[in-house]
Amino acid sequence: MMKKSLQAIFLLSLVSFTYSFPLSTNKRWIINAATEQRVKLACVNWPAHLQPMLAEGLDKKPLGEIVAPVVKMHFNCVRLTWSTFMFTRPNYGHISVSQTLDSLDLKEAKQGISKNNPFILNMTHIQAYEAVVGELGAQGIMVLLDNHISKPDWCCSNTDGNGFFGDGYFDPNEWMKGLSFVADRFKEKRQVVAISLRNELRGPRQNEPDWNKYISEGARVVHKRNPHVLVFVSGLNFDLDLSFLQKRPLALDLDNKLVYEIHWYSFSQDQNMWKTQPTNIVCNKVTQSFINRAVFLTTCKNPAPLVLSEFGFDQREVNLADNLYMTCLMAYAAETDLDWALWALQGSYYLRGGLKGAEETFGALDSTWQHPRNPNFLERLRFLQRKTHVPTTSRTRTSYIIFHPLSGNCVNANARNELYARNRGPFSRWSYGGDGAPIRLMGRSLCLKVVGDGLPPMLSNDCQSKQSAWSLVSSSKLHLATKDDEHGGELLCLQISIWTESLRFERAIQEKNLASQSLQGPIQIQDWADRQRAHYLQPSA
Repeated sequence: MMKKSLQAIFLLSLVSFTYSFPLSTNKRWIINAATEQRVKLACVNWPAHLQPMLAEGLDKKPLGEIVAPVVKMHFNCVRLTWSTFMFTRPNYGHISVSQTLDSLDLKEAKQGISKNNPFILNMTHIQAYEAVVGELGAQGIMVLLDNHISKPDWCCSNTDGNGFFGDGYFDPNEWMKGLSFVADRFKEKRQVVAISLRNELRGPRQNEPDWNKYISEGARVVHKRNPHVLVFVSGLNFDLDLSFLQKRPLALDLDNKLVYEIHWYSFSQDQNMWKTQPTNIVCNKVTQSFINRAVFLTTCKNPAPLVLSEFGFDQREVNLADNLYMTCLMAYAAETDLDWALWALQGSYYLRGGLKGAEETFGALDSTWQHPRNPNFLERLRFLQRKTHVPTTSRTRTSYIIFHPLSGNCVNANARNELYARNRGPFSRWSYGGDGAPIRLMGRSLCLKVVGDGLPPMLSNDCQSKQSAWSLVSSSKLHLATKDDEHGGELLCLQISIWTESLRFERAIQEKNLASQSLQGPIQIQDWADRQRAHYLQPSA
């Protein structure tokens, strides 16, 4: 199947990955409170907030065998969701899992749990939730407890009664009672490193004064009950918007525990534009919107960490807009080294929207919970799971890694100065002085040089020629090209084959010419994208 794709390569710094507890913040970074070293959150969402009030998948595999793939897939934390009523109303959280499954007529789910996790059935929902948190901790996974909804159900809509303070199921006092209970209940669980106040505030009642009032009160409740956890704060409009904080910042002192969260999906804006407009233009547009809505919080007068707590796509890769959006997002996430949480782990649900056993095509696991749904995507994700930025000092030296988000590979050089692509470290380090400068291999007096269209790149000591000078060529500011003066001066870009992992140069199509074309159908768009070969480089500290 032909695919419209966003091809890109860029440079990043690299450091090793470690973490420990408790966590704190230092400006835009989440850090180990004891060592002050950066800790990067590379999480996956695991829902437990739907009507069965139970972490999904316990009917498919033993609990330990669900957590083990989380580790194997290289996630270091889980955003585990919960509903307010489960912790505030005895007729929800204090009844047994078995009773709830019976009330929902989930016979197959109950049979599966009886086979795989029989000890769960006679537990209360709170006890079962604690068992999941315990197993995550036992296998070295950090946990973010996310208050996803008030009344257990699928989330979200503007009219479900769970959207904003004062809605039918969203009493602010009951919400704060739930936050207090959870903060206190899990304060001795060292693996619980953060509590999220609320997922996706939304609906016709939403307004900034009430947001400010209740978010401040809820944050103080959590911090008072458990001063060790990070407190995650979400924005408005389904957690797509924190821009209102540019006018009136949140006046909240949590002793370096405040973290903001934001969501970003292909449908967060007009999804159709990915199919009808040039990819680089759309990528630039949505990325800049993301920066304006949230990323400013990491660079403002009093910066704080920002976590992309939900992103994801149909991992069957049948949705063109999803596929393009994901490559664009991965490029930006790698450039800025965002902390993040993928939606989602689960391959299926006990009950979603009235459908028993509903499949989750965004899930990292397939519907049987036995295998990864899309192993290739997990390989692409590997680089984003690494920590590439650290808090800088005046003595910090910047180096770069060349990364290709469509394949997840990086450009490396071996001892014979041959170039190759791979997604595992150690990675070659490069230097780059900006527009029109050469890309130099650090430690050797060599730079990346164009040879010709369709030919593999080479390392050369000729770093002064135009064939070694790299410049921005797209509106997304992600793609770089160099001129092949020996063959007509055409722009050539570095490309990595996602199938063979080989490197070669290919002719770039100028975006200004493409943008003026009349794109009438998917064949034209796909044909352009398959021919569009470019790369980009971005500095990091």
